Amino acid sequence: MMSTLVRPGSIEEVVAMQELIPEFEQPYSKAEYAHRLNASEHLILIAEVDGELAGFKVGYDRFLDGRVFYGWMGAVLPEFREKGIAKLLLKKMEVWCKLKGYQVLKFKTMNQHRNMLRFAVNNDFDIVGFEPDSNRRLSKIYFEKKL
Repeated sequence: MMSTLVRPGSIEEVVAMQELIPEFEQPYSKAEYAHRLNASEHLILIAEVDGELAGFKVGYDRFLDGRVFYGWMGAVLPEFREKGIAKLLLKKMEVWCKLKGYQVLKFKTMNQHRNMLRFAVNNDFDIVGFEPDSNRRLSKIYFEKKL
């Protein structure tokens, strides 16, 4: 039986892990993470399975209002998918957000990330916006969930 741990993490761990995610064609740099996260309250969660890095979830107070928390980046390494890790990371982020007084969790994804679209709907997020692109697969879909 596998042992899963979710713990606070670092930008360095996320940057290293995102290189192993096939869907991330242009991963963000350490500098971009630092730029976005250092300006506001933020959370970096790391999931480990039996001591191995398995996934991450990163969010921050993008709107600087203390009300809406933005779930910016997250992924589970391919070999650890379909084991409930993404859901566990989301639940931990939701608890943290509630404790900090946030009322809404928001994120966006692209139409091409079908697993993420299903994940959002299956975890009670509502579609609240759509930004079309001439390449439909790159259209952005915005989700929110009241906490």
